Parts: sequence; C-alpha cells; structure tokens
Amino acid sequence: MVNTNSNQARKALVVVVIEGVLLKMGKSVYDEVIHSLYKDYHCYLSDCYDKPEYLKSVLQDLYGKSHVSIIESIKKHLGEYAIQEGIDAFVIGLSV
Repeated sequence: MVNTNSNQARKALVVVVIEGVLLKMGKSVYDEVIHSLYKDYHCYLSDCYDKPEYLKSVLQDLYGKSHVSIIESIKKHLGEYAIQEGIDAFVIGLSV
C-alpha cells in the first residue's frame, strides 16, 4: 500500500509541475496542450506520468523546437525529485 501511495504522490507532483509550467506560459497554452492530449491520445495530463511521450509529442507538434525549453522547465521545476523512482522514468521519457 505504501508503494501505491508513494507512486500516486509522485504522479501528483509531476502533474502539478506540468500544470504550473504550462499555466505560467498562459492559460491558452495550458488549454491547447490539454485539448491536444485528449484529441490525439484520448488521455489527460495525469496519464502523461506513465506516457511522457504523449506530452512530448504534443509539445513538439504545437511549439516545434520551443518544446525543448518547455521540457527543460518541467525538469528544472521537478528539481531533486527528478531522480526518484517513477519520476526518473517520466523525465527520461520526455528527454528521448
């Protein structure tokens, strides 16, 4: 049960960080990403924890080369948590 709770906490942290980065860029950016995730992959932001390639693909499609700076901002905001089990896999998935 502890592992499940820890995993849910890590997932929640990742979602909050992604939301924060996108909202800092603007509500329209956030809305556009959320819409594209659902349109292209029938998923929500919370699903990106297990499927970071979906978020990366949507960011690439919407923002071209600028997606790299968005991903770097997400990684920066995750900070020391980026090395935790689960979050590290998310970060690697965004980076490849």
